Amino acid sequence: MKFLGNRRINMNKFIGCLVLSALTTLPIFAQNSTNSPYSQYGLGDLADEGVGFNKGMGGVGYAFHKGNEVNPLNPAAYSSIDSVTMIFDGGLSGQITNFKEGGRKLNAKSGGFDYVTGAFRLIRNVGVTFGVMPYSNIGYNYSTSTRLDDMTTTFTGRYQGDGGINQLFVGAGFQLFKFLSVGFNAAYIWGDVQRTITTGGSSSINTLYKEYNGSISSYKLDFGVQYRLPFGVNDELTVGAVFSPGHKLGTDPYCRIISSNSTIAKHDTTTYTITNGFEIPNSIGVGVAYNHDQKLRVGADFKFQKWGSIDYPAFENDSYTLRSGLLKDCYKVNVGAEWIPNPRSTRSVFHHVRYRFGASFATPYYYINGQDGPKSIQLSLGLGIPIMNAYNNRSILNISGQWQHRSADNLITENTFRLNIGITFNERWFSKMKIE
Repeated sequence: MKFLGNRRINMNKFIGCLVLSALTTLPIFAQNSTNSPYSQYGLGDLADEGVGFNKGMGGVGYAFHKGNEVNPLNPAAYSSIDSVTMIFDGGLSGQITNFKEGGRKLNAKSGGFDYVTGAFRLIRNVGVTFGVMPYSNIGYNYSTSTRLDDMTTTFTGRYQGDGGINQLFVGAGFQLFKFLSVGFNAAYIWGDVQRTITTGGSSSINTLYKEYNGSISSYKLDFGVQYRLPFGVNDELTVGAVFSPGHKLGTDPYCRIISSNSTIAKHDTTTYTITNGFEIPNSIGVGVAYNHDQKLRVGADFKFQKWGSIDYPAFENDSYTLRSGLLKDCYKVNVGAEWIPNPRSTRSVFHHVRYRFGASFATPYYYINGQDGPKSIQLSLGLGIPIMNAYNNRSILNISGQWQHRSADNLITENTFRLNIGITFNERWFSKMKIE
């Protein structure tokens, strides 16, 4: 006798659980995961917006199109999600950064959750994805000390910053024709840009405190396309592109200046506000990927962001206004590859391990005292290790290490060593069970 049963899921309850899970993770993503003084410029250090497998391959992904992974870099890739699976992907990271300026060196640690994403196929040729991940990070705390010409007075300044921008997104990918897919991400972005400067002199009773703050609550859109070009028996070339329109964020940043006198306990406070002072730029990315027989995939991406057309708030000449020339157009190049020894093997789990490596180069999107900020070079190595059990061998443990070098003339040099750990749960929730 044959009995056919379906494992059914109440979709209303299921989606409700997903929303609840995402909301409970929002406080976690309010934390920053950087300690770089360069995060005081612009909207902070821009995040790579990739997940576990991207991080092991230098952040590449615009043209990757695979059914057992979530690729938020190009929403057109969602159309390839496997019809019988539900994918969850989450990751965290920890890093050690060495700062060097002149003959001085300093080490600092930071880390936290990176992302949480999920994906499932909604209907034939349509995949849906959701998730939470950072857009930018701000986190620094340092001081400076300068001895004035009289050799008896020391002028000190303390610089602190915290916050960043996060994004809660939902997206969909559609296969329009056999080899052509399109998709979109719609994100709610929120966060705080918080910076303070405290200055004073050793022989002065006056202290000047400046607080810069802006609370962001807006949206972000991404539109993607991918076209696959099969050739030969086991080879395929894929090209992809993503466009993100820039727009004002509807935020009114303010600058509060407090001048205090410790002798007479007097405080003078002045507050300046700029209407609609923050903005994100137009961004375009293009990529190409080559796939061979499920064993090897190689990709290369190019991303351009037009920050140079954006005015940014600055305090100068006793006024807080939008100024041009503080930000600059920037670009980023990523290359990476993944190799699987024998994906069809049934003998050893080591035949299914994914070996990953990649590199990237990025230019800065801001100026520092009239000169370019630091350029960035990054190298990555990673592994994707299958999680084997009695009912599933589709989930993956993603581990990667990254080395990032940032430097500019006469500025701080940073060397960061980062460890990323993520898990891709890939379960056959929507498959049918057949019992004989």
